[in-house]
Amino acid sequence: MDRAGSKWRKATLLGLAGVLLLGSSWSQTRLNRDRTLFGLTRVTPLENAPPVLALTTVVLGGFRGLIANALWVRAMDLQDEDKFFEMVQLADWITKLQPHIATVWIVEAWNMSYNISIKFTNPADRWFWVQRGISLLRDQALKYNPHTVLIYRELAWQFQHKMGQNLDDAHLYFKAAWAGEMERLMPGGRPDFPALIHPRTPEEKERAATLRDRFKLDPVLMEEVDKRYGPLEWRLPETHAIYWAYVGLKNAKTNKDLMTLRRVIYQSMQTAFRRGKLIENRFDHTYEFVPNLDIIPQTSAAYEQAMLDEPEMRQHIEIAHKNDLLDAVYFLYTHNRLREAQHWLDYVKTHYPKALPPDTTLDGYALKRVGEDIAETDMDRTTGILEGVITKHYLRLAQDQDAEAAGYALLARNIWNRYQGKILSTPSAKRVPLPPLEKLQREVLDRLLDPKHGFIPPLAAALRTKLGLPAPTGTNAPPPSLPTPPAAAPTNTSPAAPATGRG
Repeated sequence: MDRAGSKWRKATLLGLAGVLLLGSSWSQTRLNRDRTLFGLTRVTPLENAPPVLALTTVVLGGFRGLIANALWVRAMDLQDEDKFFEMVQLADWITKLQPHIATVWIVEAWNMSYNISIKFTNPADRWFWVQRGISLLRDQALKYNPHTVLIYRELAWQFQHKMGQNLDDAHLYFKAAWAGEMERLMPGGRPDFPALIHPRTPEEKERAATLRDRFKLDPVLMEEVDKRYGPLEWRLPETHAIYWAYVGLKNAKTNKDLMTLRRVIYQSMQTAFRRGKLIENRFDHTYEFVPNLDIIPQTSAAYEQAMLDEPEMRQHIEIAHKNDLLDAVYFLYTHNRLREAQHWLDYVKTHYPKALPPDTTLDGYALKRVGEDIAETDMDRTTGILEGVITKHYLRLAQDQDAEAAGYALLARNIWNRYQGKILSTPSAKRVPLPPLEKLQREVLDRLLDPKHGFIPPLAAALRTKLGLPAPTGTNAPPPSLPTPPAAAPTNTSPAAPATGRG
């Protein structure tokens, strides 16, 4: 009986153990599902990892940090040996081992966009690594850290600094490549928000899906950003810096480090105001950066909001705000938007009375910006400045930018009048007078229309047409027709770098 009873007890215990194991398995499955549902999962399984690494991480569990340290050492060795492509996989494993540590993502993304990219001289190769850095933050880091301010700040910085500034020799390539990507989704840089938010046609659905799935851009939030800070040019990187900083402010669950996101917004708004518009040169199919004067009120409002949100930084923000408004006055003046220029000049005098003498006029301030010694007796310097202003006048005329052309014409006239008025009151009145302004304009125009050394033929023809001038001597042919801008380049072609612009 004892042996039979013992066997019965063992069988019972084994059966009970099996039932408990099945129950535990069922319960664990539900727990895992609930942890994922409520965002409580802190450790995710590695994908595409070697079996030894996958097994080690499961067995050791809490020692994942030690494994990550070993991978860090391996990654640094590979970088020292210029073996970069294996580092992409290592970066993926390292970030998956420590997915909720923001610094891990930031360091890996920075390493790709900044440290590794500059090892390559080919702009296309550099662009590959910059894209890898952005993708790591946008596509992976935010999935695990949707409420972490530093991730949003670093992603915005990649657009604002790495792509938006000019510290990398390939920055024009970056800008052109990104503009080409956005042009295919938002022709002309202005999104069709109703079509992107509620697409109907197959083409609209494809664009909306690409925008959401590949670039992780939400058209609803894009419209919010554009209404608050725009109209923005969505082909330029500073617009996307503003977007990601704005999304970060909406998603952040802490007030810590929010100043970094607010700073991204008003700094990027400043950049967007100074050169936040793309003008295509129809003649050589390059792009020029020009100011986006329509967002000056929104830029000023972004500074003022930052002062309210960060009172301890108010003094520093005020200095930046004042300088930005003074730039706005000058840019509006040169674009012949004189009423707006006068408004912001008066605004500066009211809010920053120490910035300018009370009797400063709009013409006087604009001339001062051209050069501190513009009204002195340096005839050669003044003539050179005048010729530059007149050249821009004719260039803008040829490009059908009539308002800006009129602004440069006004600026040239005021420079000439001020110099002549100043010089007539000195003993040098007969020795260093300027030539008549009309003579300077004629000389500049002749140089620009010179077939060998002036504008390229289509641009020269457009200027002749604009001015009503006859065709060049020796030919009765009418001015050539303007070329049609080409379609967006395919994804696998190298984009043409845009020309350097003002600001």
